[in-house]
This record gives sequence, C-alpha cells and structure tokens, in this order.
Amino acid sequence: MLLALFADIHANRQAFTACLAKAREQGAEKIVLLGDYVGYGGDPDWTVGTVIDLVGSGAIAVLGNHDSAVGNPKVQMNAEAEAAIEWTRGQLDVAQRRFLADLPMKQEESNLLFVHSEATRPDNWIYVTDTSIASRSMQSVAAHVTFCGHVHKPALYSLSVTGKMTTFVPTSDVPVHLLPGRQWLAVLGSVGQPRDGNPAAAYALYDTVKHELTYCRVPYDVEGAARRIRNNGLPVWLAERLLAGR
Repeated sequence: MLLALFADIHANRQAFTACLAKAREQGAEKIVLLGDYVGYGGDPDWTVGTVIDLVGSGAIAVLGNHDSAVGNPKVQMNAEAEAAIEWTRGQLDVAQRRFLADLPMKQEESNLLFVHSEATRPDNWIYVTDTSIASRSMQSVAAHVTFCGHVHKPALYSLSVTGKMTTFVPTSDVPVHLLPGRQWLAVLGSVGQPRDGNPAAAYALYDTVKHELTYCRVPYDVEGAARRIRNNGLPVWLAERLLAGR
C-alpha cells in the first residue's frame, strides 16, 4: 500500500490542495495526517473540514499542539502563534472544535507509529532535532518506523540493534529503503509552513510493501496563501515567512 503522509498543514489551503493532488496523481492509496491542521494560516475552517472528510474516508489523523491549543486557552505560544490560534477559534464551528479535541495523540498500524512530536511523551510536544532525542523516541516504541512532524524540517534517523545512530537530510524524490534490521524515525517537512529555506510544500510517500520512503516537494500558490493571512488581519510575519520558507 502506498501511504501519503502530511504534517503541519497549518491552515494553508493552497499548499494542502497541491500536496493532495500530487500524492493522488502518484497513486497514494491511504492518507495519514500528522497534526497541526490549524494555526498560522488563513483557512482553518476549510482545512479542518477537509481533514474531517478524509478521516471519514479512512484516513489516519493524530493531534498536533496547535490543534490542542484551540480548546485550551492556557497553552503558551509565541505572540504570532497565539494571535493566529485566537482568531482560529472564532473560525471553527462546534463540530470542528470537537473533532480536534477528540483526536488521539498517536496511532499505530502494521508496525508503523504515527505521532505529531516525540513519541515518548507526545503531550510534551518535544521537537525531534538531534540524534539523542530521536534515539530516545525510537527506544520507547516497538514500531519499525515512526513518522512525526512538528519540526517543519525534513530529517531521517535510524537506530541499529547495537545502538548505532545515523541521521541525514533526505533528497526530495529519491526513495530510501528502510532496512528491516534497523528502527527508523522519519521527521516530515511541513505542508503549510516549511522552515528549511525551501518554500515548496512538503509531504512524503511510504510504500509498505517495498519499505521505501520518499520525501516530496511540490510548488504551490505561496503568494495566494500569504494574501489570505494578510486579508484576515493575522500577523504579517506569518505571511512573509511563507515566501522564504522559514
């Protein structure tokens, strides 16, 4: 089965639409959504509605920290993020807010683990940014492959049976064979707010038969997404960073 995995959509309708279309063109058979459907971007109601429809059609979805913040005003974020979440609360209806509140922290399927952040304590929203955090995360689970987001920068880690760690930044559109003798942790790039200097939207494909993971990028209407942020009165910085991929 070919899985299409999406993380950190952040209410970016233009980016998510482009990624979904490309993944389906590539033959994706199942959708996996790794959290942060809202926050920062200008189309939270459309995005959550789309996620609800996808889950209704069999997609897997987990909770992200921005999704959690919608129902928890006590969550502390930076000023721009808090402004976006406060505005987002007013854009979502009761059913959409309930859907976010009911999302699980993680899901497992066929020796794969799906989570938004580090897997040891997903509710602590720890960023997987180095080998020590990645190693701790992998050693806490039995899954062959853990998929997460939260960092907004693509990375791939592996752990051997002897405890040897490897890490690298994958090349887009080049399949990586995830060897069965190692555990793997795949940090996806962001659909709606990339931070690796590349403004193109990011997602990934995983072939569960070949055990091949491919990181993908797709161009989209970045200016249109930035305009939605500006037109809704959100912090201008949230629009400007899209153009630079940071």
